Amino acid sequence: MLGLGMFAVAFCSAGVIAEEGRAVVWPTQGWQTSTPEEQGVDPAALARLVESGARQSMDSILIVRHGKIVLDAYYAPYSADMPHVVNSVTKAVIGTLTSFALKDGLLTGTDQPVLPFFGERSILNLDDRKKAITLQGLLDMTSGLTWEEGLGEGPPLSVIDMERSRNWIEFILNRQMAATPGDGFNYNSGNPHMLSAILTKVTGMSTEDYAKARLFGPLGITAWKWRRDPQGVSTGGYGLALHPRDMAKFGYLYLRNGEWEGKPLVPRDWIDKVNHATVDMHLSFAPAWRYSNFFWALPDSNVYWASGYHCQLIVVYPALDLVAVTTGRNGCAVTALLPSIAASIKSETAIQPDTAGTERLASAIRAISTEKPSEVGPTPEIASTISGKTYAFARNPLGVKSLTLTLVGPNPHYDFELYSRNSARPPEMISGPIGLDGLYRKGKDTPYGPLAVKGRWLDDHAFEVERINIGASELSRKWTLSFDGDKVSLRGKNFEGVDVAIDGQSGG
Repeated sequence: MLGLGMFAVAFCSAGVIAEEGRAVVWPTQGWQTSTPEEQGVDPAALARLVESGARQSMDSILIVRHGKIVLDAYYAPYSADMPHVVNSVTKAVIGTLTSFALKDGLLTGTDQPVLPFFGERSILNLDDRKKAITLQGLLDMTSGLTWEEGLGEGPPLSVIDMERSRNWIEFILNRQMAATPGDGFNYNSGNPHMLSAILTKVTGMSTEDYAKARLFGPLGITAWKWRRDPQGVSTGGYGLALHPRDMAKFGYLYLRNGEWEGKPLVPRDWIDKVNHATVDMHLSFAPAWRYSNFFWALPDSNVYWASGYHCQLIVVYPALDLVAVTTGRNGCAVTALLPSIAASIKSETAIQPDTAGTERLASAIRAISTEKPSEVGPTPEIASTISGKTYAFARNPLGVKSLTLTLVGPNPHYDFELYSRNSARPPEMISGPIGLDGLYRKGKDTPYGPLAVKGRWLDDHAFEVERINIGASELSRKWTLSFDGDKVSLRGKNFEGVDVAIDGQSGG
């Protein structure tokens, strides 16, 4: 990370001077675009970023310099018209809404104790340490609550247990204490969810509605999705979906020191605290990283970012007058990505046109924006035998109740039922087209993005179904179906990534 720090320092004073003489561009009604060279950006370096993103299962990469988009690339089958799940970037939005509530006087200060907001509840494992948890302890991940989430080094066990519970806030509040509040960093998606519940209480509206009024509305953000917990609280740790261009607006708000259209929205001291974060995250692979107000930071390099699982990033480079946004389906090497983005900046002002670099960038964007067909095998005779048959399954870890594949005819499609986790609710029926030519076919929209499915025969009796929720920040999932008369064996991974085999049978 030394290279990033040196590069940022080199441009710091020049960036301030340039800002004073440059009209600020506000993208409320839509972003202006520019060639990279006009904004001092190397198009060949951007091409390398796009090419690298293809190898890292990215869904999009967008870069704003001097208030104008210089790179806006989308990896098929994802496209620019779809919101994308941003995972833990949601936390940074919750933090920002908390700054509004403080500014509005709805909260008295970040040193305010948390438990009085839940005074009507009977809280388990209550002791003096739990009583000492403050709003800042939630914002900095130093609440001290027992929590296992792992930051990519293991399964998010506490999140899984919370999702299974009937009352998420109750689950979080009842956790035992592992440390004295403020003593150390421990990543915990329960912390921002408690803040979402607090915001709901003090504002008298849902967190989503508060965001619409105070954040999304002023920034011109009109389309999003936001999950809610079983009690209707907008999820605080994850669950928000935004378009990449709107993610960039959020980053641009921070780049402009909390101002929008000349009006102060986020308090300047809030952003200064983010940019100069001091909470040590104790990460072996990135010892210089710090944390504050639900943002990650490299203070010595003058860069900070909102971060979500599988490379959902909003990166702010104040000294370079730059915002970068990525979305993805898998993890990415952030320690390498941040300096690579910074290295694309060559000047505060325009540079000479680079014909070769421009052509390489255009070629890279064309290559990723078109879906490449996967290999398919010949269609065996059994295809017509099993086509249209419904196979039923007893309750199982994959949640599949029944499955029908119609593979013969002009409109191949699937129909399957999923058992409800709540036995009192009926099964969910999902239907849609299936591509048999190596290309996905998009079906119905879901809370996690449009479901796209394709399939291929592996041999005379085995058929592979590959499906993906586009924009859901996940890699595709595969089922292998092995047919034997009226029986079928289905193999795949459950939601926790564990291999599972289940057996089903048709009615004849």
